Amino acid sequence: MPVVERAPTVARTVSPPIPARRPSPGPAQAVVVIAPFSLTIALGLWGVRRQNTMWGDEAVTCQLAHRDLSQIWHTAQHVDLVHALYYAVMHEIFGLFGGGLLTLRLPSVLAMSVAASGVGLLGLRLAGPRAGLLAGLVFPLLPQVQKYAQEGRSYAMVCALVTWATYAFVVSVPHRARWPWAVYGSTMLLACLLHEFAVLALVAHGVALIVSRVPRPVLRAWSVAAAGVVAGLSPLAIVSAGQSEQVSWIDGPVRLQYFLVVAAVGVACARAPLVAPGPVRLSALAVPVLVLPGLLLLITSLVKPLFVDRYVLFSNIGIALLLGAWLDHFHRRQRSSRNAWITWTAAVAVLAALVQPSLALRTPQSRSNDITAIGAAVRKAGRPGDGLLYLSGRDRAWTAANPEDTRFLTDLALARDPVSSNTLAGVELPAREIAARMLEFDRIVAVRDPAGAHSPTDPQEQAKTSTLRRHFREYGTTRVNGGRVTVYVRDHDPSAKAGPGSSSPGASGGVMRSGCCRIPRSGARHFSSAAKTRSTPIHNQKRPPTMFHTTLATTNGSQSACAAPTRPSGS
Repeated sequence: MPVVERAPTVARTVSPPIPARRPSPGPAQAVVVIAPFSLTIALGLWGVRRQNTMWGDEAVTCQLAHRDLSQIWHTAQHVDLVHALYYAVMHEIFGLFGGGLLTLRLPSVLAMSVAASGVGLLGLRLAGPRAGLLAGLVFPLLPQVQKYAQEGRSYAMVCALVTWATYAFVVSVPHRARWPWAVYGSTMLLACLLHEFAVLALVAHGVALIVSRVPRPVLRAWSVAAAGVVAGLSPLAIVSAGQSEQVSWIDGPVRLQYFLVVAAVGVACARAPLVAPGPVRLSALAVPVLVLPGLLLLITSLVKPLFVDRYVLFSNIGIALLLGAWLDHFHRRQRSSRNAWITWTAAVAVLAALVQPSLALRTPQSRSNDITAIGAAVRKAGRPGDGLLYLSGRDRAWTAANPEDTRFLTDLALARDPVSSNTLAGVELPAREIAARMLEFDRIVAVRDPAGAHSPTDPQEQAKTSTLRRHFREYGTTRVNGGRVTVYVRDHDPSAKAGPGSSSPGASGGVMRSGCCRIPRSGARHFSSAAKTRSTPIHNQKRPPTMFHTTLATTNGSQSACAAPTRPSGS
């Protein structure tokens, strides 16, 4: 047999495998963070003053943030405990930068910008750089995000914290280390302490893990973090349950249409074959974050109405991620097609459609009321020495935004002011004393609901309306956004008093005759042009009034800024 010669074996030196290094942050990651942040800042600063007006919930922030920390704490024992941490934060910010309108709203602008960067990073990790960039840019364009980025309330901060807690959640899933889960739990707890309903995001995260079928150790780690959040939130939730009256104004879902529309759009986007490189798929996370919090509130509302769109503002994270991923998927499909122009045409059309809502959100009419206009109407209608009457005592807080509006008027029903009583609207006198004080004045400036609504069981409110009906008559009314200022004069002639069937506003709770309000020249102040166009007089009076009284009405469930609202601000 032939002998096969073998070549001599040459020893080889085998190099050990080089461990894969985590790629350092590149330009794509920087763009995903910076571009959404910059766009949100630009949109947030655009018209942030809203023509120098505020509405009721912002008024509560302004009022309480100007109190010291001990006063905030004592007030929170009676009302608005759910927002106590936010008021404390704003108190410190006001102490550093002053308590102006910009200082009130800029923290929300900054918080929403941080949230936009977080959305971009979430999209990057779940679906790639382009999807992340698109998600981050879509987020600040959403009307609800634009609205609450310019509001002096806690919702933008809560949204930012939930966004970054969600990012920590996604980062924690593939790791066995404990510290990422500790960061996740701490951030979620802080969000819940700012607003209790942030805990609904915790439920969405749990569902995302179950749908993604992650290993049991991951579920166990999340359960421990979630238990810590619930344990930390429980004392606040138990105590604040005793203040449930502050959401009693909710008689049905508030602005439900927006939630239904974005939920439907998000679910439709999730049906596309979206990129899913990680252990948690984008659609498995984004759909629960978008749908579950609002759905749980709606289910709870079957027992007690609680659904208000801003309570689940953070659900916009889900729709932004889904739209960003869908746009990335659509771009990849159209990239090699001759119909790519369709993508750009559709994008331009959507942006054009957002212009009008964006402009509207930056006007005073975009909010339920305008306490700046309400206070100005009281100031212009009243004279030094006039009586001031709030037909619902809770409305007193509206004019607290600018004390100059009521400086020369006498509050007829006030026994203790809001600060000394650790309340939002102060403490009122007994019904008999209120009626007696009203009869000492010939002119009264009062505040009430536009429809003339008042509590039929409240003796103080009954005394106010009964005394006005029996001893005063209406002279004229000025309507403002969310309010109504009515002029009352003392009726010294019983024969001139309207009977039960009269259409006089004083007798019927606000039905006014048409015409132009005539105010006596001596000492009368001029109304603003907006108020003049909406003034309603009472004609055919037998003699000119000796004094006139003003009643200011406000819309149901609405509040004014830098003054306390008709209802507690937990809404």
